[in-house]
Amino acid sequence: MDVVIANARVMTCSEPGLGLIDDGAIAIAGGRIAWVGRGADAPRADHHVDARERLITPGLVDCHAHPMFAGDRAGEFALRARGATYQEIAAAGGGISATLGPTRGATLDALVALTIARMRRASAAGTTTMEAKSGYDLTIDGEARLLEVARRASAAGPVTLEPTLLCHLVPPEARGSDAARAAYVDAFARELVPRIARDRLATSVDVYCDEDAFTLSETRTVLSAARTAGLGVRAHVGQFADLGGAELLAELDARSADHLEQVSAAGIASLAAHGVVAVMLPGACVQLRMAPPPVAALRAAGVALAVATDLNPGTSYCETLPIAMWLATTHYGMTVDETWLGVTRVAARALGRDDVGRIAAGARADLALWDTREPAEIPYHFGANLCAAVWRGGTLVHGAA
Repeated sequence: MDVVIANARVMTCSEPGLGLIDDGAIAIAGGRIAWVGRGADAPRADHHVDARERLITPGLVDCHAHPMFAGDRAGEFALRARGATYQEIAAAGGGISATLGPTRGATLDALVALTIARMRRASAAGTTTMEAKSGYDLTIDGEARLLEVARRASAAGPVTLEPTLLCHLVPPEARGSDAARAAYVDAFARELVPRIARDRLATSVDVYCDEDAFTLSETRTVLSAARTAGLGVRAHVGQFADLGGAELLAELDARSADHLEQVSAAGIASLAAHGVVAVMLPGACVQLRMAPPPVAALRAAGVALAVATDLNPGTSYCETLPIAMWLATTHYGMTVDETWLGVTRVAARALGRDDVGRIAAGARADLALWDTREPAEIPYHFGANLCAAVWRGGTLVHGAA
């Protein structure tokens, strides 16, 4: 073994719950978990780390994030604090459209540097895997460029990025013309999606299916192309209006349905029947002063719940998953156990990953050490960063053990 971390309270996040092991130990070899169990049974290793009875968990998995962008929208935050709505800001030229110019104008190297800076902030709070959605260029070549940013940042930064091609909004150049809008959707589905799959720039495709975004029919076109190309399927659905997106995602055997502030009983039943993960995004929900999704109904139906930051420049500028965990346990009424699984095992499932989000033999040695023994302490003490150390693939990338 390369290293054994011992004298720890280990949270494995294995089935069916948190899988806590007191006086636990973890053995790492070749960047992977080789063994986990009671400290008395730990194998010999070249190097030993004393966790000093603190909690060690899987590295956190942020399964819904938009880290590749340039520009600043603090002015919109001030407008919203004075009562302006998302729709009013967007109609005045703000919202997603306000990020297009700075992002299109930034060099590739500048975008990589901005993305890595956000990854470092995420890593410092325990994140080891983060989804990386495109969506802030809205041109065919520009969206591919953003996914190249993700590839380079993942190779150089402290967090593994899981790239997603996002069909985010109809570009300004195609608005006001049904023919231009249809041409953009067609080019996205028939040209960009196969190109991304061929070049292995993304592992999944996401569509923003909502009012003032893409229709259910347009969403079906893009996501059907993704399935044909062998890519995973997910979507933003029901943030402002329920267009039937949950049912469509169930039909397409999607990995996740994200937002779901507005979703019908039939939509919930469909998600449950097809094993689609519901991704809760409380940061944006709270900032937009919206009612939360029907968490109790999702839970009762057996829908697995993930929790993510929704890191983006407009409605949830936050890289820190413990803040999202606090909001999930307070504003959304999720339990501490549900929330922990929502940023580990269930979040990994939403990304189509089975090698992260848990501490088990064969999994990546992505780990977070916390200055506490109690899992509840992390969302409870939300104003402090309790993350003491982070390992990514067995390499210490933050803090000191």
